[in-house]
Formats: sequence, C-alpha cells, structure tokens
Amino acid sequence: MVTNDEPLPSGLYIVATPIGNLGDITLRAIDVLRRCDAIACEDTRVTAKLLRHLSLHKPLWRYDDHSSAEDRDRLLDAMRSKSVALVSDAGTPLISDPGYRLVRAARDQGIAVTSLPGPSAAIVGLTLAGLPNDRFLFAGFLPVKEKARNDMLLELARIPATLIFYESAQRLLKSLEAIATALPGREVAVARELTKLHEECRTGTPEALIAHYTNHPPKGEIVLMIGPPVEESGAIDVDALLIAAMEHDKPSQAAGQVAKATGLDRKVLYARAMELKPR
Repeated sequence: MVTNDEPLPSGLYIVATPIGNLGDITLRAIDVLRRCDAIACEDTRVTAKLLRHLSLHKPLWRYDDHSSAEDRDRLLDAMRSKSVALVSDAGTPLISDPGYRLVRAARDQGIAVTSLPGPSAAIVGLTLAGLPNDRFLFAGFLPVKEKARNDMLLELARIPATLIFYESAQRLLKSLEAIATALPGREVAVARELTKLHEECRTGTPEALIAHYTNHPPKGEIVLMIGPPVEESGAIDVDALLIAAMEHDKPSQAAGQVAKATGLDRKVLYARAMELKPR
C-alpha cells in the first residue's frame, strides 16, 4: 500500500470496520483512520481495541443511540475544520444505527461526506444462505414484543424478496416461532458468528431450526433471513395467518391484517375468521 501522509480534507468519513475477523478491514479504511483528526464511535473501548491492532492512536469521541443533539452539533462544528471518521462497533455505520441523523445534518450544512465500502453482516449472511438474492429487504431488528413482531411479519409477508433481520441469540427461538406462524412454508436461514472461528449458516423450515436451536442454544450475533413468498397461491395457509392474528386482535382487525399481507378479500377473510374464532 502506498502511504499518504497529507492530512485528510475536513468533513465526515463513514468507515466500515470488521464484523469479526480483523483481517477484513480495507486498506482504504486503514488509511482514513490513520490520517483523520478524530474518530466518532459507538463504544470507545471497542474502537480502541481496533486501533491497537492497527498501531494507531486517535482522539475518540462517543456517538451512539444516547447522544444528544448537542453532541451532534459539536461533531458538526469539528467537521468544518477537521476530518472526523464515523465507525460503529462492527460493520458499516448507519446500518441499523442512528448515524443517518449525523449524515443528514452534515449534508444539510454543506459539510463534505465520504463513505467507504466495507464489511456488512447483512450482506455476508445473504451471500452464505443460498436464498434468492436478486431482491432483498433489510428490515433491521424484529420488535421485542410478540404482537409487534407478528404485525411486522404480516406487514412484510407479500414482499417478493428475501427478508433480512438482525437478531440476538436470546430472542432467536421466539422469532422463529413467530415466522412459523405468520409465514408458513417459507425457507429460513440463520447465520451467526460471521467471519469468526465458529461461523455457521443453517437453513431449513422454521420448525426444523426451532428443534435444532432448542437442543443447541445459539451464541453470538445473528442474521436471520426469510425466503420470498412461494408463488403458488395455494401455499398460503390463510387459517394459520388468521389464527395468529386473532391471538392479539379482534376478527375484524385480524382480517384486515391478513388482507394486507396476502391481497385476499377482507370480507371473505372476516367470514373465515368468525368461523375460526374460539367459541
């Protein structure tokens, strides 16, 4: 690598960092971290570990979910005369984190923004899973609460694309159970510990994955993927969708949710919901 000792122009630099294997950092990312004036990061301890690995020393400024508007304004003021790199604990900043507010504010104020391509767990998981990848939707984290989680899955059910979520090991089984109920017949993939020693990508039905991870509790961060809808309309288990929706809502509301998810007639679904409603 040809080194450049000239200081970077002022502005914001979005730098992707490794999601596990430190060898995945790019030469350009190293160069920007070496030449920048300061680094804004989620956790100074995590970023300090990466800098030690690279034999670099830089001022670290914390910027995360809990940062205030005043914290953001201080960073923006610094960017007018200094080069500030933005990193997350792992992967590409702004993907399921609040960095977009900083980028939006910088652009609104005429501050130069440069983004460097690099590691992303969602993309690594998708390329490993063997699910259709000509169209995909990254939807962040599934909600923690059961009803909100089921509602989101029903909302996304008709999208003709592979769905990608981030998930924690502690919530994986609950999410798989929700998928089995709300999206019956879909192929699912669980990718975890990506780029690390115990990397795993396992595909199958939600039920098969539930059985496996019940007996082998997962560890590490997880990318959870759901294959697109099966084209044949007969593959949709309408009764299962209605029953799942009625666990939390009235038949009329459940019919509306399933109609939105499947494109089927709401009145027909309501009639069927009333038949399925427990007496």
